[in-house]
Amino acid sequence: MNFVAAGISDVGLQRDHNEDSFCILPEHSLFIVADGMGGHRAGDVASKMATHAIAKFFEASVGEDSTWPFSFDPNLSVEENRLITSVKIANKKIFDASVKHREVHGMGTTVVGTLFSRERDKIYIAHVGDSRCYRIREGEIEQLTRDHSLINDYLLVIPDMTEEQKAELPSNVITRALGMQDSVAVDMLPDKPMPDDIYLLCSDGLSGMIKDPALLAIVLDHGSDLEAAAQALVSRANDNGGEDNITVVLLRVTA
Repeated sequence: MNFVAAGISDVGLQRDHNEDSFCILPEHSLFIVADGMGGHRAGDVASKMATHAIAKFFEASVGEDSTWPFSFDPNLSVEENRLITSVKIANKKIFDASVKHREVHGMGTTVVGTLFSRERDKIYIAHVGDSRCYRIREGEIEQLTRDHSLINDYLLVIPDMTEEQKAELPSNVITRALGMQDSVAVDMLPDKPMPDDIYLLCSDGLSGMIKDPALLAIVLDHGSDLEAAAQALVSRANDNGGEDNITVVLLRVTA
């Protein structure tokens, strides 16, 4: 099973610089979106550090004799361990830089990454924060990741919250990100891909401006042209206000 991919990042209409980053590494079957945060351009430093650190670890860990700085979880596959380790390395680098350099103190970034395993015929999805991964299959869209947000944390404890109660909570507070602490918990989700599945990775500048049914319709309207679909998604987010940076990576599974 193979794949094709396309990605785009846009500053949006209301920000003066882009704090998002993305990375497409077909040689490692790896795809990443990061959404930085922090004043004075620290957010774009954090997101670039995240994508660079993850990519660098994958390049350095190709051989069997490579050294991994974090313990190996025997309950997970090598691919899952590799992806989680890369995210933890990124977290440590961002945290250390934030502590050492006053000009980027407090910087952080969300991250969502997917790794295809041809050997296991699976896709592994790792994420921290509220950048998302959706799967489009047979005309339907499903959000595979769960936002690490204040609202979602409340819903875990009080699942029957009313809409009025939800409205009282701030909608833009995330509870987990890279760089906030010396260590980070990384959520990992395996998925079984099927031919013609499309995986959509994005920052909240996209998901916050376009409802899921519209995301689905835009992607399906462009068929197999992922570059056109990605551009159309960004354009729609800007048409709806473009309140944040907008980043999207699309992957289509081929037979």
